Amino acid sequence: MIRASSCIAAAALVAGCAATQQAPRTEFSLSSGNAMAPEQLAVSFEKADLALRVDPASRSISGDAALTFLVKQAVSRIAVELDRNLPVDGASVDGVALPASAISNPEGRLFLQLPAPLAAGARTAVRIRYHGTPLVAKRAPWDGGFTWSKTADGQPWVATTVEGEGCDMFWPCIDHPMGKPKAIDLHITVPAPLVAAGNGVALGMDEKDGWRTYHWRAKNPSTYGVSLNIGPYEMLAADYASKYGNTIPLRMWYLKGHDKQAQGLFQEFAPMLDFFENRIGPYPFGDEKMGVVETPHLGMEHQTINAYGNGYVKSSYGYDWLLHHELSHEWFGNQMTNADWDDMWLHEGFGSYMQPLYLQSMRGEMEFQAELFKFRTLLSNKAAVVSGKSRSEEAVYDERRGGPGLDIYYKGALILHTLRGLIGDAAFFGATRRMVYGTDQPQPGHFQPRWSSTKEFIRLANEASGRDLGWFFDAYLYHPALPVLVEERSGDTLKLAWKLKDGGAFPMPLEVRVNDRLETLPMRDGHGELSVPPHALVTIDPHSRVLRQEDHIDVWKAIEDEKKKKARK
Repeated sequence: MIRASSCIAAAALVAGCAATQQAPRTEFSLSSGNAMAPEQLAVSFEKADLALRVDPASRSISGDAALTFLVKQAVSRIAVELDRNLPVDGASVDGVALPASAISNPEGRLFLQLPAPLAAGARTAVRIRYHGTPLVAKRAPWDGGFTWSKTADGQPWVATTVEGEGCDMFWPCIDHPMGKPKAIDLHITVPAPLVAAGNGVALGMDEKDGWRTYHWRAKNPSTYGVSLNIGPYEMLAADYASKYGNTIPLRMWYLKGHDKQAQGLFQEFAPMLDFFENRIGPYPFGDEKMGVVETPHLGMEHQTINAYGNGYVKSSYGYDWLLHHELSHEWFGNQMTNADWDDMWLHEGFGSYMQPLYLQSMRGEMEFQAELFKFRTLLSNKAAVVSGKSRSEEAVYDERRGGPGLDIYYKGALILHTLRGLIGDAAFFGATRRMVYGTDQPQPGHFQPRWSSTKEFIRLANEASGRDLGWFFDAYLYHPALPVLVEERSGDTLKLAWKLKDGGAFPMPLEVRVNDRLETLPMRDGHGELSVPPHALVTIDPHSRVLRQEDHIDVWKAIEDEKKKKARK
C-alpha cells in the first residue's frame, strides 16, 4: 500500500528532496524509446505492482513500486527508467534494503546494484519507493506529463499523457516499446470522493482517512498505455455481445453534467466494435473491458481506458472521429505494438486507414473517398516514413528532427490503401490479422499481445500475396518522394512511365479509363501504353487506388504554405 514518502537520509544522498532540489530533466528522460541497457535485455519483466498516491493540492505523487523480473542472462544490477525529479526514498531487492551507494540515477536510468549477482533462471523482486513533483504537460497530449486541471465546479481533474516522454515520468519502468510487463497491478490513492479510472479490470476500492484507493489489474500493458485518470466521475456500464461468442464489458467515465453527451458517445461503442471485429478480428482485451474516460486533453490510446477530450462533437460524417481513432489503437498499438518507434507507422497508419474504411461501411463511397482525399492533401513527403534504424519517439514525430511527422498517419494510410488495391482484400486483411494476432484465424482467449515491425509486415504481405513486394515498400516507406507518373501522348497513343526520384523499379499496375472503356496496364517494367482515340476523355486511376505525385496538389499546397507564411508576419 502507499505510504506518504519523506526525504530520508538515503534519499538525500541519492537525489535530494523534491521540495528543496530539482535535478534538471535530461534529454534521456524526456525521450522515449532509447536503446535498452544490457541489464534490461538480460531480464524478462514479469510484473509491476504499483501503489501511487496522487495529491492534487500539492501537485505531487509518492510511489511504492514492486517489480518482478525473470533473469535470462546473468546480471549484477537491475536497470529501469525513472525521472530524476522523482527522488528515490529507498530500494530493496528480495526484501534486502539497498544502501545509498547501490542506487544511482545519473540521467534518468535508475541502476540498482544487486547484493549478489543473479544467474539465468532466477526470479527477483525489486521494490522502489519514490516521491516528487512530476513533469507538467505544457500542451497535452502532444507535450506530455501530468495535466492538473479543475472541473467547472472547481474539483480536481488529473490525467497523464506520456507517449513522447515515457512511462518513467511517473513510475519506474523499461521505457521502450519492448519493455511491457506481463502484468500490472495498480493501487491509485486519491482524495475522496474522487474516482481513479484505470487500466484493465477493477478490483475494488478502499476508503480511509479521507482518501480512496482504487485497485486495477491489467495484462501486458503497453508502457505509455498505463495512465492515471482522476476526477469526480460518473460511470456508464453495459455489455457487448461479440460475434465471437464472448461478452465484453463497456465502461465510460464522464463528468457530472455531461450525462446526455456521454450517453450519445456511449451509443457509438457497439457499432465501432462491430466494425473492428468484422474487419480485423476480436477485440483484444475482451476479458478486461472497452473503457473510455473523459479527460482535460484531447485524447490518447491508453490500454482499455482510452482518454477522450473531444467535447462530444461529431464530425460532418456523423461519428466521433477521436473515439474511433483511439479505439483502433487497441488493435494497432496495444495488441500489436511496434518493436521500435521507427515502426510507428504500423500504429498510426493502420489506425488512420480504419477511419475511411469505417465511413465506407457506415455511409458509402462518397465519404470514403472524401476522407482519403483529405489525407492526400496533408502529406509532407519530406522524410521517409521508415528510416530502417532504431529511433526515439521524438525523432519520428518531429519533422524538425528529420522525422516523418504526420506522414506516419496519412501517408501510412494511403500506402496501405494502395497496397490493398494491389494485392486484394483477402491478402491485405489476412496479412493484417497475422500481424495483429499472429494468426489469420484469431479467437478470443487463443492469442497473446505481440510486437511487430515493418520488416515483419513486409514478409507477411509477401506471403499473403504470393509475390515479392520489396519494390513497393522500398518506394513508399524508405524514400520520401512519391512515385511520379510521366505521361506522353503522341497521335492516338498514350505512353505512361513510372519514375522514382531515387531510381529503381516500380511495376505498379494502373487502371486507365478511356471514355467508357476501362483498361488495366500491367506496367511490368514500369512502362505501358494504350490506344486513345482523338478527343477521348482519359482518366488515369479512376478509382483513386494508387498513391503518386500529382502536380495540382503540389501547386495548391505551395499556395496554402505561402498564405500561412504571410499570416505569420
